[in-house]
Amino acid sequence: MTAHPIEPSARPPLSLDDFQTRARARVQPDVWDFIEGGAGEERTLAANREAFTRTWLRTRVLTGAAESDPRTALLGRQWAAPLAIAPMAYHTLVHPEGEIATARAAGAAGVPFIVSTFAGTSFEDIARATDSPLWLQVYCFRDREITRGLVERAERAGFEALVLTVDTPRLGRRLRDLRNGFRLPRHITPANLPAESGDYSSPSEHSRTGLDPSLDWSVVGWLRSVSRLPVLVKGVMTAEDAALAVAAGVNGVVVSNHGGRQLDGVRPTLEALGEVASTVDGRCALLLDGGVRRGADVLTALALGADAVLLGRPVLHGLAVAGQEGVAQVLDLVVDELTEAMTLTGTATVAAADASLLTAPGGPVAAARAPASAPGALPVSGSPTPVSGEAELRREQLHSSVSDPVLDTMTFLNEITGRFPEAVSFAPGRPYEGFFDTEEIFGHIRRYVDHMAAGGATPDDIRTTLHQYGPTAGIIRELIADSLRIDEGIDAAPESVVVTVGAQEGMLLVLRALFGDPRDVLLVAGPCYVGITGAARLLDITLRSIEESEAGIDCAVLEAAVVAERAAGRRPRVFYVVPDHSNPSGSTMSRAAREELLALAARYDLLILEDSPYRLVSPGRRQPTLKSLDRARRVVHLGSYSKTVFPGARIGFVVADQPVVDERGSSLLANELTKIKSMVTVNTPALSQAVVAGALLASGGSLAVHNEIPAKHYGEALRVTLEQLEEQFTAAGLRERGVSWNRPSGGFFLSVRVPFTVDNALLLRSAQEFGVIWTPMSYFHPESGGERTIRLSFSYLGHAEIKEGIRRLTAFLRAQTERSANDRHTAGRDT
Repeated sequence: MTAHPIEPSARPPLSLDDFQTRARARVQPDVWDFIEGGAGEERTLAANREAFTRTWLRTRVLTGAAESDPRTALLGRQWAAPLAIAPMAYHTLVHPEGEIATARAAGAAGVPFIVSTFAGTSFEDIARATDSPLWLQVYCFRDREITRGLVERAERAGFEALVLTVDTPRLGRRLRDLRNGFRLPRHITPANLPAESGDYSSPSEHSRTGLDPSLDWSVVGWLRSVSRLPVLVKGVMTAEDAALAVAAGVNGVVVSNHGGRQLDGVRPTLEALGEVASTVDGRCALLLDGGVRRGADVLTALALGADAVLLGRPVLHGLAVAGQEGVAQVLDLVVDELTEAMTLTGTATVAAADASLLTAPGGPVAAARAPASAPGALPVSGSPTPVSGEAELRREQLHSSVSDPVLDTMTFLNEITGRFPEAVSFAPGRPYEGFFDTEEIFGHIRRYVDHMAAGGATPDDIRTTLHQYGPTAGIIRELIADSLRIDEGIDAAPESVVVTVGAQEGMLLVLRALFGDPRDVLLVAGPCYVGITGAARLLDITLRSIEESEAGIDCAVLEAAVVAERAAGRRPRVFYVVPDHSNPSGSTMSRAAREELLALAARYDLLILEDSPYRLVSPGRRQPTLKSLDRARRVVHLGSYSKTVFPGARIGFVVADQPVVDERGSSLLANELTKIKSMVTVNTPALSQAVVAGALLASGGSLAVHNEIPAKHYGEALRVTLEQLEEQFTAAGLRERGVSWNRPSGGFFLSVRVPFTVDNALLLRSAQEFGVIWTPMSYFHPESGGERTIRLSFSYLGHAEIKEGIRRLTAFLRAQTERSANDRHTAGRDT
């Protein structure tokens, strides 16, 4: 069919409903039903629009806001209005210029256009038609190479983001299309998909055979592995899925029920927006799709927490009526109505829209997010300051690390644990609380006070020591040095010790001091404790992960990585490793591997950052620390009393005896760390140091003696865990299904390998349906990896809890392996 410009003698459409009426007369009935129809009885389709009619705007007067400004910015790009064109297939169904005309109109209006995987025009031609942002809507096919090709092609064409549609494991039951026996006309094809990959004439049949129904949240990571573009997910309707999306590190969430075309009977998107906005809470962009038919609807969505809305069917109506001109008129009409609504409600800018603008028939609307700010929005020149005068922080003006998924992983895990208190949790790597005695804390402080008095300190000296700011490097360095000599064979002078607020501060200080050149690289054993990767991210340090084996790090692999980094013009500076009972894997390096690592460090001028918090709470014979074997001062040793005394003390330490030289002479690295610490925490709390000092004094300086009973307990907890894994997993036939696990000799952790992808969605299912919580090992891989491994921590649990927890874990793994096997069978049959 051919669309014609609006005739000059005809009255121009004054609303989007006018465009709809005119478009219907220009489109074939079966095509109209394909565009307009929804799933089932179309209750959700109607509800999307009706939801806006049930919410009312509150006008404000004499606000002094002057002319309202609809401009905003998302993902680093300025938009003329908080409006984008939703992804819709085959614009060529209603106009021969199809997506070309739409793109030109979007460019003229200054709003983004999300191009469908099933566009009827090539990505390259669309890109040449506009200078507005283009995003690619992605359907993920069973054949991932098809999806990869689409993404790579769009990125080469200049597209700026990927919008993954996540609500279509299959297309919904659309009765209009079934009654019409709808098939695409012969000349309408998906211009960017390989012609040989299927029969595209029946959209529903192709979706059944072509789209991947087994997607999980790991697909976000896969998209990131094939493209550098930001990733948004479209189809989120619940707080649970919003939390999983944020945890997966998406750049944006689109609240959408697919325009009512998937499951009939789900609630309208406007009603889902509030809970999703509360969950997202500004951590990524938030957009609304569905039911928008006027500018006031856009303002309503902004007030409830959206950063922008998508406009769908009305764009096709404008295209059918008058091609590019029609789409341009539709967009202009919505922006004009939005500006009018903003002005009449006293809303000066998009960022100023919040829930105070709205009222429902029964009273004010409950705030979903107030004020609703636009993540990534840039200040608009000349825009008035919001009347409230409250500060608004722009996310893109914060350090990029606050949006890094690694900083959200533990938050998500804590949320899961809090939501399911009855679940058995193998997640926290905490000490067993049965060893804590509150009265003992006072005894430790008294013992240290007596120690000071015996050393000649006056009551005034003691009062000052405990109550005032103290030496930045710490007040118990001598006791720590003595303890290290007794327990670990580390001969460290007290002046080489810095007492820190937990080992985490020690990591931050060491990294800040040692990394001064952008070419410097931090090497870590992977999987890796998230604290070190988080600290590196905060400091913008380049990080490379070296995959470890079950026996720990392979020095040959590490050496190859060092050589490769040097060849690339970078400088491997530090290698971080937990050589004993590693968190998260539980692996331990052999004596020979430790000596080989020290030789490698000397050969390549590499420093080793050794972190060993589990040594003294593990049973059996201990391997020597790297620091005790270090004859060339290659090792910076991190220590922590969180496991050996108690975590609440928050006391750690760094042994940094490396000389730092310049033309003025030399000092110790510990002195340089102290300078940095003075600007971070000033000093480590004296009362906490006194508690640790008292514990050291009570045991004659040996925390190995102090922890003999805890070490035995943790060894027994490990034994029971391994016995239960062997007994229950074997009885359930899980070995035969591809489940295996390692057997650490101590520490708090072990790992279980499974034959399916592990992610936050699966963790949520495990907690909700089976009452058992664990940690995805992918949390601990700073680049990629661990997608089929989980971490179990047994330290916090009693024997009965371990047995019950493994029983629940067995039931979960049995159900999931069956489900995965069925999915593979179904995929093989349908392909």
